[in-house]
Amino acid sequence: MDEQRKVAAFVREHELEAPPAYRLLDLVSEVGEVAKDATESTDYGESPTDLEIRSDEIGDVLFALLALADAVEIDASDALDDALEKYDERIAESDTASSGN
Repeated sequence: MDEQRKVAAFVREHELEAPPAYRLLDLVSEVGEVAKDATESTDYGESPTDLEIRSDEIGDVLFALLALADAVEIDASDALDDALEKYDERIAESDTASSGN
């Protein structure tokens, strides 16, 4: 079973369904917790080589992202494949994955 289906099954099993807007807010909150780890572990950027991010925080972000993808009926694996293809095309055209924005 892929990760998105695992998350969807967990959400159903534990009756954690939520509208997509709430899923998005949860994702932003979880990314904020990763940023907090980064900020604190690097002494607010003074020591960037000391970066520490807890694994469970990355897990929370992944859970929130996959729950959002499921809520808006987007296959996360297909979306990732599309993004990788887009980055490959950019790199081939301009030697960077950046969109330039």
